[in-house]
Amino acid sequence: MPPSRSAARQERRITWQKATLLPVVLVVLLLVTWLWFRSADLDSISENAISGGQVWKALRQHITLTVISTFFVLIIAIPLGILLTRKAFRKATPFALTLANMGQATPAIGLLALLVIWLGIGQKTALIGIIIYAILPVLSNTIAGLKANDPTLLEAARGIGMSPMGVLRKVELPLAVPLILAGVRTALVLNVGTATLATFGGGGGLGVLITTGITNQRMPVLMLGSILTIALALLVDWLASLAELLLRPRGLEVRS
Repeated sequence: MPPSRSAARQERRITWQKATLLPVVLVVLLLVTWLWFRSADLDSISENAISGGQVWKALRQHITLTVISTFFVLIIAIPLGILLTRKAFRKATPFALTLANMGQATPAIGLLALLVIWLGIGQKTALIGIIIYAILPVLSNTIAGLKANDPTLLEAARGIGMSPMGVLRKVELPLAVPLILAGVRTALVLNVGTATLATFGGGGGLGVLITTGITNQRMPVLMLGSILTIALALLVDWLASLAELLLRPRGLEVRS
């Protein structure tokens, strides 16, 4: 019996609206910005701030900072979250979460200033600050996702002879995927925003355009840096939302 249309719609995880609406809005936003920027009256200071590929360089640095910091957040926070839900390390969970909370509760600019004093100016310092600031959502969601698993399911898996690693890999992690992915999505957007402060630590990024616009009182440069940062954050959030839908196990989807 062929599947009904309603069933086919349920199988489709990403609708055309989800796949196209935000990209279209971003294209319109960037097009309007480009048209406005072309008609703006730029003086020599503004032209120097954006000439010689400075805008593309800042954007490339910003994307690099976001990608690298997110990669390290994932390889630190997810394994640590798994470790802290194991019986031997559960007592250390409050301490680890307190440290992660301290990292995010500290004002980002203050954290970066302390790291600059300790490590000096450079991209490495900026990356460490961004990583510390973004660990909490991934770590806390990993722990929460694994703790939320139904104990009866875990006992059933052990009862059929699965090893602890098998239970973790085939039962616990798949069930925790939605919460973990939500934490990763939050961390990605946080990293895009925090990376604008990397300029104060010598890390570059779109924050260079923003600070140049503020310090020199050049509105076109400030607007360009701000709009590019907003567009990048929205694009990253959209891509993360698509990944969240695609990577969620089908068995966890609620069907009406």
